[in-house]
Amino acid sequence: MDSAKQADTRVSELITRIELEMAELQFPGFTLHDSLSLGQRLVTLGADRGLPIAIDISRANQVLFHVALPGATPDNDLWAAAKARTAARYQEPSYLVGLRAQLSGTPMEDNPLFDTTVFAAHGGSFPLYVRGVGPVATVTVSGLPQRDDHDLVVEALRGHLDA
Repeated sequence: MDSAKQADTRVSELITRIELEMAELQFPGFTLHDSLSLGQRLVTLGADRGLPIAIDISRANQVLFHVALPGATPDNDLWAAAKARTAARYQEPSYLVGLRAQLSGTPMEDNPLFDTTVFAAHGGSFPLYVRGVGPVATVTVSGLPQRDDHDLVVEALRGHLDA
């Protein structure tokens, strides 16, 4: 198998994994207490590992939780906001939006409706799904490579939902 086909296979496998995460990581309901608890879980994970990240949980036009850990920069806040807008617009993880575009051979940046000054199709933002309702908010991490941002959010969601 040539390297392009291997890369496409890896991207397809990653897309499948994220689609399974979307089906798995759903809340029975989502409250302000949930946003605080999930945000604190991310702070603990990030602080314990010395990660230079910004963490944001938002819905519509309301910030529910936001913090920058040591080493995070103002750019991380801008990236978090752009990734969260992508997850909210497409109602799926920002990483998945970018991976699907990559697999199709047409980067999101080539889509005339995808304004890169507003949106970012990079990993790190995950819609908060309520079972039977759909997405009600987003949780976003920015500061690491995109796959690591995504994986940290998924780890925190699993921990919160399993608690």
